[in-house]
Amino acid sequence: MRDWFQQLRSVRLFGVLAVLLPALLLAGCQTAELTPASLGLTTLTEQSVAEIRGHSVLVMDYQSARILEAENPDALRYPASLTKMMTLFLLFEAVDAGKLSLDTELVVSAEAAAEPPSKLGFKPGETIAVRDAAQALATKSANDVAVVIAENLGGTQANFATVMTAKARQLGMRNTRFVNASGLPDPGQISTARDMAILARALISRFQRYMPMFRVTEFSFKGRTYRATNKLLGKVEGVDGLKTGYIRDSGFHLVATAMRGGRRLIVVVMGGRTGNERNAEVTGLIDKYL
Repeated sequence: MRDWFQQLRSVRLFGVLAVLLPALLLAGCQTAELTPASLGLTTLTEQSVAEIRGHSVLVMDYQSARILEAENPDALRYPASLTKMMTLFLLFEAVDAGKLSLDTELVVSAEAAAEPPSKLGFKPGETIAVRDAAQALATKSANDVAVVIAENLGGTQANFATVMTAKARQLGMRNTRFVNASGLPDPGQISTARDMAILARALISRFQRYMPMFRVTEFSFKGRTYRATNKLLGKVEGVDGLKTGYIRDSGFHLVATAMRGGRRLIVVVMGGRTGNERNAEVTGLIDKYL
């Protein structure tokens, strides 16, 4: 047993998993409870793709969590790359707990390298530092990096997705279920505008020191420069984050946060018909309430 355990510890992936996964799973939820029925979620077979793709809006005052405006805030939606906010939440939590550092190198698996775009384009066996991985998710929304994080923290992406859903419950996200770390299409991956606002508020309040990552308009990695998917950065007064999302069945999403005159706002728009339409709607809501 001792020899086996020493071998286990010698592998970085399982070394992190051995200390991180149990702690996360004990964060208020039991894995046995994480079924659609136990979570009170409607299965997507009961709804059409057209219903899931509908339009949702939620505007929240950050300080008080008061809802200022809402349209279909609890309707089920495919979260697309808004999912990566939770992936980053768990990564930041692991760093702050001392399970790994911003300089820890994460190993890229064949599965991660095979993820479809948007991606950085790794080969199996390459590594990326936690710091760069976080920036790649916040700025480029890289799917391969999301899987790298999931596998290095959870052993498998499926394990990590279970932890993501458990953390969602702990935060009060009652209508969210994750099955992957990137937000790529899966009929079982669902959320709502209200839940995304709850997640954004928790991310900002818990991890202030990492928030500058969401303000970056471009970053360089291994000789290439990647521009932010959030086109409001540097163009709309006060906008300093947070995350975009898009898959064909979801439409265009944006969770934006902005501060003017000492007041911070969280704006969620899901299901925009185009990126420009979504951006204009978010900008209008920021101007209306700030």
